[in-house]
Amino acid sequence: MSRDKASTVDDDLQNVFGKPVSELYEAAAGPGASPALARALELRSFLALAEEQVARVRDRVRVDMDPDRDMGELSADKLRFDAQWLQAALEARDGYRAALGELLRTMPPPAQQARPVRTAQLRATATLPPPVAPAPSSAGAARARRP
Repeated sequence: MSRDKASTVDDDLQNVFGKPVSELYEAAAGPGASPALARALELRSFLALAEEQVARVRDRVRVDMDPDRDMGELSADKLRFDAQWLQAALEARDGYRAALGELLRTMPPPAQQARPVRTAQLRATATLPPPVAPAPSSAGAARARRP
């Protein structure tokens, strides 16, 4: 993935997790790494790649539109294709930024992530009603008729 490429959220990740991005990748590879950190770095890698794609298309369009370039080299089809590619890259970038932002907003603070989760064992405490005295054997029996 794009570990070595900078992204626009690197400062945010460093603020949340308290370490530079390169150290966060090392921590995520180690035992006991938080799932939130692993997910955040995965999204960050995708974002860095999408941002690189945006920059490539932007730079290609700049070169094609250079005022010193021969006007005969302009191609509307090529520019339409670049516009579609740029739109797709921008949508991907925006999606990854939104997903990462949501993850960072909703995850527990790093101090809580390090603690193991303890579950309380609930005990069922119910009181049974007092036993009902058994009914006499003749109760509810029909009496025989006498002749």
